Amino acid sequence: MKHRHALLAAGAASALVLGGIATATLPASAAASGCSVTYTVQSQWKGGFTANVAITNLGDPMSNWTLTFDFPNASQRVTQGWSATWTQSGARVSAASMTWNGSLGTGASTSIGFLGAWNDANPVPPSFALNGTVCTGSVTTPTPSPSPTTTTPPPSGPAPALRVSGNKIVTADGKAYRLLGVSRSSGEFACVQGKGLWDSGPVDQASVDAMKTWNIHAVRIPLNEECWLGVNGSPSGATYQQGVKDYVDLLVANGINVILDLHWTWGAYTNSPDWHCKDEHATCQKPMPDARYAPQFWTGVANTFKGNDAVVFDLFNEPYPDMPAEWNKTLGWQCLRDGGTCTGLPYEAAGMQDLVDAVRATGATNMLMVSGLEWTNDMREWLTYKPKDPLNNIAASWHAYSFNACASESCWDSQIAPLAQQVPVVIGEFGQDDCNFDYMQRLVTWADAHDMGYLAWTWNPWGCTGGAVLIKDWAGTPEPGVGEGYKAHLLTQSPYV
Repeated sequence: MKHRHALLAAGAASALVLGGIATATLPASAAASGCSVTYTVQSQWKGGFTANVAITNLGDPMSNWTLTFDFPNASQRVTQGWSATWTQSGARVSAASMTWNGSLGTGASTSIGFLGAWNDANPVPPSFALNGTVCTGSVTTPTPSPSPTTTTPPPSGPAPALRVSGNKIVTADGKAYRLLGVSRSSGEFACVQGKGLWDSGPVDQASVDAMKTWNIHAVRIPLNEECWLGVNGSPSGATYQQGVKDYVDLLVANGINVILDLHWTWGAYTNSPDWHCKDEHATCQKPMPDARYAPQFWTGVANTFKGNDAVVFDLFNEPYPDMPAEWNKTLGWQCLRDGGTCTGLPYEAAGMQDLVDAVRATGATNMLMVSGLEWTNDMREWLTYKPKDPLNNIAASWHAYSFNACASESCWDSQIAPLAQQVPVVIGEFGQDDCNFDYMQRLVTWADAHDMGYLAWTWNPWGCTGGAVLIKDWAGTPEPGVGEGYKAHLLTQSPYV
């Protein structure tokens, strides 16, 4: 569970394609050079805009590069950038490659982007140069729209089956796909707080139609293991299971993929800080899933939904076994993968490998999401400690809030972008703690440039007074700032890459 100024992004899809190879005669010893650049204004609003710059090397391979261009208007400037080291002096803008994207073979491409500002006009830069080579071509002037435009109609027909292919999530026909949507909280807590299953919120067709007006293509549903299993006095069991199944079936039938997330689990963590819940029952977020019930939970969930690969399994919400181990990251990563007796935990933990094994033992082929450390904001050693899956069908689950340690473009570039080159990365939760949208706008713009999916917290009408609450009512009326900004952004996005 988490917390979240509205950048009401007027969709301004525009593109500038610049291509060509220098025609001057080169000495025999000189490297052939050339480049192609596509500059796209992704969204534009009064005073601000976001832009993506796609670069293709048409010359000999290079180990590093610097892109330069001049803004035509004195008011234009780069305020935040990603996937390159951005600097600006007067009108001249420079973007230097990072360690992970500096190598560009002949014909290879990479994308970078930035958040910009402007006053009286926002014209396209007239020319670009890569390592001093000017890329020439034609210019298409952007025409900002007065309001966001939907790039994809609301979902129709059932949601697609999904699987991992390389570093992309793809549909059954091989099309790259992003999970774009929201988390819908209450399945993790209502059952243990006497509020029924969904905290009195509707799970009917009208409520799903409200989601579709936002262009939502995926919903993440947090679950409670004791309620699913009906153990330790929980009255739920079969009733809870059926309620979850009915809601999942409704969403999938409406073209919305579902991510089932194990959120609250059993296990006493009595030596936790005072601010942390010490109840051994599944009434709060624990550092690790427990060996006692978590594998049983995933066996049951997998048996219920196997054969329906439109449903994704997020194995555990926000692990933090590094905290009980006094922030020893090595011990934390080992505990996360292998479970067992972990430093600082008084209960036996189920590692991610245990949970992968429990799902696959049922014959379920559903795509899995696996978290990192520090409430899954730290992903630095994720690849090293990735559990083994015979189907190789695992995506990385990353959470990115404004109050997390990794909450800037420089951190995302250095820690997340290299991981996303190897495996799909899904932002399972994100938001900011002041009900505005500025941090969230930066994050989704960066994620779009890296073909990542994301699910904002949360589709619940709780009243946004200091956290990430998206809606005022179950009809989908957006909260000012956070809700209005996120809805406007989703309406410009397509799940297909």
